[in-house]
Amino acid sequence: MSEITINHLISLSEPEISGNEWKYIKECLDTGWVSSVGSYVTRFEEMIANYVGAKYAVATVNGTSALHVSLLSIGIQPEDEVIVPTLTFIAPVNVIKYCGAHPVFMDCDEDTLCVDVQKILAFIKKECVRRNGHTYNKKTGRRLRAIIPVHIFGHPTDMDDLVDICFKNNIGIIEDATESLGSEYKGKKTGSFGKIGCFSFNGNKIITTGGGGMLVTNDENIAKRARHLTTQAKSDPFEYNHDEIGYNYRLNNIQAAIGVAQMEKLDEFINTKRNNFVQYKEAFRNLEQIKFLQEKSWAKSNFWFYTIKVHPEDKNPLMAYLLSKNIQVRPVWKLIHTLPMYKDCQAYALDKAITAHGCCVNLPCSVGLKSGEIEFVVENVKEYFNVK
Repeated sequence: MSEITINHLISLSEPEISGNEWKYIKECLDTGWVSSVGSYVTRFEEMIANYVGAKYAVATVNGTSALHVSLLSIGIQPEDEVIVPTLTFIAPVNVIKYCGAHPVFMDCDEDTLCVDVQKILAFIKKECVRRNGHTYNKKTGRRLRAIIPVHIFGHPTDMDDLVDICFKNNIGIIEDATESLGSEYKGKKTGSFGKIGCFSFNGNKIITTGGGGMLVTNDENIAKRARHLTTQAKSDPFEYNHDEIGYNYRLNNIQAAIGVAQMEKLDEFINTKRNNFVQYKEAFRNLEQIKFLQEKSWAKSNFWFYTIKVHPEDKNPLMAYLLSKNIQVRPVWKLIHTLPMYKDCQAYALDKAITAHGCCVNLPCSVGLKSGEIEFVVENVKEYFNVK
């Protein structure tokens, strides 16, 4: 039995509110600037853009809206195709359908769980053809317009070959960096490699605004179009003139104020996450039944989520055991190509994602996770394997 006693729920990932959040919210309330305009919206956008290394940023109500507007802003049209991993949260797939386009599902990398870039290269080389300056899927005849690499659980996708082939084939990259704020690929922040990078500030992310998102870009025209679309495509500052279908997608000043306070502590949060990972890793060093997902030599992960691989027969029983001990864990997402609304979409050479889904488990990873709580999680994982 565990020698450590914990009488409360150890949450999977809860927000850390320990800075100037209350102070900045009070300022919003005292001044009456509470809606989708205000100094904190501008300040938050500037902080994110500067941190990532982008020229422009547009704050949105959530990460999904940032992804949706990003696709529209690079010119995605109905019947276009977008490559997306099957192992991901569903948002980057749904936004493709919002645009009337079609997802093409791709496998994951065995070590990082990010999209398998080498399979993308093979797909473009073997299954596509260049015509009139664009790339077309030979099987469907549709234009391959974009790729959405998702930096899974904070670990960067291997970007060099992806950027190169997309440039050569006129394919846009929309980085889904919603889980990876602060992560780096070869010394450069995620979100800065594609035409657009997208972030999420949901309550379980490394920093939060309660809900909220952001897109960043170095293209002034894309930034202007994204800002236009997120403000109902209003074309006159006074009259209610609208020149196309727009969206009510702007972040409000109160949420942005929380975001500013959170950004002030982001590097501290990342250091804590990385230190906690080291504690987990060391504690599990001699337990052969699990394998931790670790970062590649070219990456610096924010370790948003800590992920272990176990034998498929142990996955569900282990989760049930830990949940019974008041330890919140979760499986990775169901593979999107298996869901009913996407089962008829094209999927290319999937195998590693199927394996990953069968063996991966996320452990508690809150910024506020205490050393004793990590020890409790570790002891109970070990206990499960010892009592089987």
